[in-house]
Amino acid sequence: MSCASRLPEWIRFGREVCGDPAQAERREWWLTNGRGAYAAGTIAGTLTRRYHGLLIAPIDPPLGRSLLFAKADATLLDGENSWPLHSNRWGGGVVDPAGYLHIESFHLEGRMPVWRFSIGDVVIEQRIWMEHGKDTTCIAWRRLAGGCDRPLSLRVALLVSARDFHAISAPGGFAPAVTLDADVLHVEQPGRFRLGLGVRGGRIEQDATWIERFDLPVERERGLEDSDNHLRVGIAHLDLLSGGWCGVVGSLSNGGLPYLGESLRCHQNRDASLLTHACVTSPALTGPPAWIDQLVLAADSFLIARPLPDLPEAESVIAGYPWFGEWGRDTMIALPGLTLATGRYDTAKHVLETFTHHVDQGMLPNWFPGPGQTPQYNTADASLWFIEAWRAYIEATGDLQALARAMPVLAAIIAAHRVGTRHGIGEDPADGLLRAGAPGLALTWMDARFDGQAFTPRIGKPVEINALWYNALRSMADFSDQLKIPQTYADPADRVTASFARFVRADGEGLFDVIDAPEGNDASLRPNQILAVSLHHSALDADSRRRVVAVCGRHLLTSYGLRTLAPDDPRHRAHYLGDVVSRDSAYHQGTVWAWLLGHYALAEHRVTGDATLAQSRLTPIADHLRDAGLGSVSEIFDSASPHTPRGAPAQAWSVACVLDAWCRLERARRADDHHAHGSRQ
Repeated sequence: MSCASRLPEWIRFGREVCGDPAQAERREWWLTNGRGAYAAGTIAGTLTRRYHGLLIAPIDPPLGRSLLFAKADATLLDGENSWPLHSNRWGGGVVDPAGYLHIESFHLEGRMPVWRFSIGDVVIEQRIWMEHGKDTTCIAWRRLAGGCDRPLSLRVALLVSARDFHAISAPGGFAPAVTLDADVLHVEQPGRFRLGLGVRGGRIEQDATWIERFDLPVERERGLEDSDNHLRVGIAHLDLLSGGWCGVVGSLSNGGLPYLGESLRCHQNRDASLLTHACVTSPALTGPPAWIDQLVLAADSFLIARPLPDLPEAESVIAGYPWFGEWGRDTMIALPGLTLATGRYDTAKHVLETFTHHVDQGMLPNWFPGPGQTPQYNTADASLWFIEAWRAYIEATGDLQALARAMPVLAAIIAAHRVGTRHGIGEDPADGLLRAGAPGLALTWMDARFDGQAFTPRIGKPVEINALWYNALRSMADFSDQLKIPQTYADPADRVTASFARFVRADGEGLFDVIDAPEGNDASLRPNQILAVSLHHSALDADSRRRVVAVCGRHLLTSYGLRTLAPDDPRHRAHYLGDVVSRDSAYHQGTVWAWLLGHYALAEHRVTGDATLAQSRLTPIADHLRDAGLGSVSEIFDSASPHTPRGAPAQAWSVACVLDAWCRLERARRADDHHAHGSRQ
């Protein structure tokens, strides 16, 4: 069996989708390389975002990403006839050429996008992939059928840029030095980058033409500048031979360009290996559905190497594609699903130990800015999620040596929270709960701000912060027992247990979202309370847990996640649309977040004991994997049905929390089945 045959290919579309621009453009493919670089585009082949391109690479790793290689537009030449195998959208909404009309099918082989073009008797396959660990993208074509009695060739226009990936190129905005060396075109901006564009199975010639006014409808929908321009630096001429690959390689590598067949096999082998070693395909958990295999591959897309001077094996997490970087909170929430559920225990340890180096005053940085800039310590929960990530890692591996090394840092986190740290974050000596907040800040995961204004400030004692605080204290007590060292965490945890009852609403409608806020207790119906049930250690009694799950299920649960505010609240926003202010103000005022779906499923299992029911809550994600960012899970969705996907089309914690919950529930379900089978013997 070939490696490719072991890769999921169930994300597949025919002409009914590929030939319809509205459907083909809303579905995007995303590739990554483990260094922070990526490639992305639409099924139709058009650019609809400023973030689309064939090589968007970190000139200053792991951030500092720039769009370098924008497009490789192929045209089939058959004698005197020609047919476009590419599409472009221009200002005014015109799509020309309409190469999408020749797409017979599109599918993902693992993560690799594969197109099949059919024109008369000629069938041509196109593939795109990135080399892992290298800033290299390969675009390859081969003839599958037809035209054997006549020569066929491709003319491929090579378009480049040299801009920050958040920006837009102006016509004539850059003038790179372009040189041709045999079959490689070098595009260089001295001191910044040197991009090589090489061909396999053909030749290349120079060009210097600005192609202007690419229309970007997704940017227009986001209230941003919606027109872009790219420089055509060369034209590749490729011979289409039966069965053999020809293509174009774009690379920042100083070494030679890869051979297409060998590079393709390496990509396939690596994806197949990720599936082989994932926990969900272990002997104890055989036969996961194809959509879970797809999530295992998606998880790899967010993991990046982040070497440090004193920690060469350091790794980290990109929170989402395309525009997110490294976020401390997102990393720790996502870590169990990205690494433990996929059997990547060394990666989990590397990420945890990487962040251990960045703890300051008991806090984890919420996000890492660009090179040379100072990490931002402005989150009340990242360090508490850090302790939970350690708990999950130790549960999965029993690695007490790593725990012993980390324990002083973990103890310092608790100590800093007890005496108080930045932004008013600290234990209230009156009840042992954590308080947090200051005017103008948003310290919880509901952190949207604009022009110094926090849309959901949540100053006081937020419910999930204290659920995490209790979980951290209990976990630290367990760590101490495992390491056989004195512990001072059980008594504070007991005190939090008693005080946590203050969150329980007398009307039976779940928990307060924030207590002891400047305006009093906040009874807004939000999903944060679900963490008081889903986390490993819960301070709630059984009846309170049931009420939390019930109220969240009635008012907040959707097919793809939990709403951030109940629909009957006057502040509720049904759609996440408009300019930056409109979208940011809706971000946590009703918008559905996918990462919370996994926590709801785990919480439901905790109160019902029905693993099959809880696991069924996750299955709509399988349908979503065929929409938006193909094979991955979007960041957010509209609150109103049909819950249109919004935000980043590939988000780490969205993928991870669904994958982690599915695996945990699968183990529980199989344990239930085994017990039931044993009882019948």
